[in-house]
Amino acid sequence: MRMRRILGLALAAATLAGMSAVGAVSAAAASSPGITRDECTAAGGQVTARPYAGYTCVLPDGNIQPIT
Repeated sequence: MRMRRILGLALAAATLAGMSAVGAVSAAAASSPGITRDECTAAGGQVTARPYAGYTCVLPDGNIQPIT
């Protein structure tokens, strides 16, 4: 019985660690490095200025990306 409890806890810890790793990879993949002004306008986006945040590109599909 004690061995089952230890194995169950180890499995639960491994599952949580795996989920955390997958979440971190997904978040890194979802955040893009940014685009240039020319790329923004070529994609049909609009360059906007945000106070204290610099310039951003608002794309037609609603995505907002920082201008690099």
